[in-house]
Amino acid sequence: MGAPNISAWLILFAAIFTNNILLTNFLGMCSFLAVTTTVATATGLGIAVTFVSTLTALVCWPLYHLILESYHLEYLQFIVFIIVVAALVQFVEMVIERTSDRLYVNLGIFLPLITVNCAILGVCLFMVVRKYSYTQSIGYGLGAGAGWFLAAMAMAGIREKLKFAKIPPALQGPGSTIIIAGLMSMAFMGFAGMLAVQ
Repeated sequence: MGAPNISAWLILFAAIFTNNILLTNFLGMCSFLAVTTTVATATGLGIAVTFVSTLTALVCWPLYHLILESYHLEYLQFIVFIIVVAALVQFVEMVIERTSDRLYVNLGIFLPLITVNCAILGVCLFMVVRKYSYTQSIGYGLGAGAGWFLAAMAMAGIREKLKFAKIPPALQGPGSTIIIAGLMSMAFMGFAGMLAVQ
């Protein structure tokens, strides 16, 4: 049932570096580009995305294999996965609202938008398509979230430094952000020769 001879640790490492869900698969770009203006905001959303992607893998694998697959209801996977993600995001939103008002305000609309973050849904679909075992799926969910977090932190750090740089007016804002994202993507794709896990 699982991907043969691949440890969950290797899948976790690959999901962070060589198969980064954000910079290699380009999933979850909207919130990545919008929320990475400061390191503090990127940290908060990165932790939330990592938490949700890990819990999603924990919950969705048994739901798919023990219920949907057992009763030949695989065609309902999108609906089930989105419902699980929405419930987990609602939980995270309530926790952040009660523990950090400032972070809750800074994240704004992008916190509930984790529900429709295609990176989280991508975690669910990749673990099914790649036939990962339960432990492999947990490793992939944690790695995908950590990879998104790492990319968001790097982008936020660069954008904070660029506030003090002399950038041509035509490249300020979205222009420089897209260029940085492209360069980061090429840098992460440089890891591809180390370990490729599909």
